[in-house]
Amino acid sequence: MITKSYKIVNEQGLHMRPAGLVAAELGKFQSEVTIKFNGNDVNAKSIMNLMAACIKCGSEIEIIFNGSDEQQASEKFEELYANNFGD
Repeated sequence: MITKSYKIVNEQGLHMRPAGLVAAELGKFQSEVTIKFNGNDVNAKSIMNLMAACIKCGSEIEIIFNGSDEQQASEKFEELYANNFGD
């Protein structure tokens, strides 16, 4: 299991486009990917769950990767984060 913390710096947070990108890219991995935000566990592979979480700019999240390809999933999320989720 890999756990990392991030501060969302995208001006509009995880709105529809970045949420879709995150869900699509992480959906390629077998590992479970969960975002802990505001006391809730959010399935990071679900665009609907990501959007419903209302993760805004400045939000602190914890993301947990758990499974056979957790390292690769973690690296992919790091890449998406570093590229501001395509925005």
